[in-house]
Amino acid sequence: MSNDQTRVAIVTGASRGIGAAIAERLAASGIAVVVNYARGREAAEQVVKRIEAAGGRALAAQGDIAGADTAAALFDAAERAFGGADILINNAGTMELGAISETTDAAFARQIEVNLTGVFRTLREAARRLRGGGRIVNFSSSVVGLYQPRYGAYAASKAAIEAMTHVLAKELAPRGITVNAVAPGPTETEMFFGGKSDEQLRAIAAANPFGRFGQPPEIAAVVAFLASPEASWVNGQILRVNGGVV
Repeated sequence: MSNDQTRVAIVTGASRGIGAAIAERLAASGIAVVVNYARGREAAEQVVKRIEAAGGRALAAQGDIAGADTAAALFDAAERAFGGADILINNAGTMELGAISETTDAAFARQIEVNLTGVFRTLREAARRLRGGGRIVNFSSSVVGLYQPRYGAYAASKAAIEAMTHVLAKELAPRGITVNAVAPGPTETEMFFGGKSDEQLRAIAAANPFGRFGQPPEIAAVVAFLASPEASWVNGQILRVNGGVV
């Protein structure tokens, strides 16, 4: 694997929240970062500006992860700007809560399209184009383990990510590429807070042994380790980063 001054990472869904924290954390170690976004162009450009102001290298690359051509376009962008890609962080995702009995076909399809099909395509592209000794970090969720009501479709999409993580880790090991996943618990992001009342949020925080939500930099620190050379013997693992809630 190249050293941090020559490595290149693609981070999907990196215009805000956990994705932005990951992009900035990786850039701080000298890694060039492709900051992917679907619709938040201004936010993504602000992430790039913060990285560059701190002496790092980054570019913003638009593309809905559910799009059939997005995966290839992101790797093309990394090659044009930085010569290739060594790290893929599959952070982009969507969540629509509802009891299984009330979940529409459209809501189910959207979550599968983004959380599973889109990730499958980036993994396929990475398997073909990531440089030897690279790192892939997928995003699952601690709801795969909590099995809470109203998370049926979302948990199903993330459970499938865990299965692909295990399989691809074995397929890419001969090239020195590790494949792991992080499974955050409730984290203070716009996506997680959406659609929840203050009372619900207080109850969720209180259910954690630490009595609080996780913070995006706490998740980014774990991702940065899995993306580093030091994680060379960590492969095919699902790491729950949730304060001990499960």
